[in-house]
Amino acid sequence: MAADSETGLRLVLFGPPGAGKGTQAQLLSDELKVSHISSGDLFRHNLRENTPLGLRAAEYMKQGLLVPDEVTIDIVLDKVLSLNKEEGFILDGFPRNIHQGEVLEEALQGRSRSLDSVVYIDVPEDELRRRLEGRYSCRECQAPHTVEAGADLGKCQRCGGELYQRDDDTPEAIRKRIEVYREETLPVLEFYRGRSLLTEVAGVGAVKSVCEAILTGLGRVPK
Repeated sequence: MAADSETGLRLVLFGPPGAGKGTQAQLLSDELKVSHISSGDLFRHNLRENTPLGLRAAEYMKQGLLVPDEVTIDIVLDKVLSLNKEEGFILDGFPRNIHQGEVLEEALQGRSRSLDSVVYIDVPEDELRRRLEGRYSCRECQAPHTVEAGADLGKCQRCGGELYQRDDDTPEAIRKRIEVYREETLPVLEFYRGRSLLTEVAGVGAVKSVCEAILTGLGRVPK
């Protein structure tokens, strides 16, 4: 069910690691005037603050493994359920399995309102590997950047912060993340397809073009 004009859209951005979910979430957040809620950013925030949840999550993230459900669910729902029923959001990185999808669905129905749409960004695996091997993040604002092999890292285009490569973007962690995605996360597509919430978009091409395709799929006219 689409949100009316007085409420913000509630979306899940879904896709494999390297599909561009973080980049698209930032663009869509600005376009739709809703909050971007990234499970990865929430974990890293907790790690920087040395919270018990952050330290537990880090041990799994460094190996390219999914953070256990009990940790992931608690940290994400704490943020999502702090919003009132009129506020929209874009969830990036959650849910990652059917159980998480079911818990999110029950929590939203019980305390606010349900999702409006799930956007699936589809990207071929060889392109995913190329992107992930050149992916860097800003230490200050966590904005994602792509750096070609051999090129100078430079500074963050958003805030001028230092760029770094995350532990889960090493070659072995990349291989494991894609494998885990295929086995554990891809089935979530059918979960949402069965609820008539799925919007599928090709994720190859210019960043702006992909964003425009997402907005068109959501019935919004790109600006």
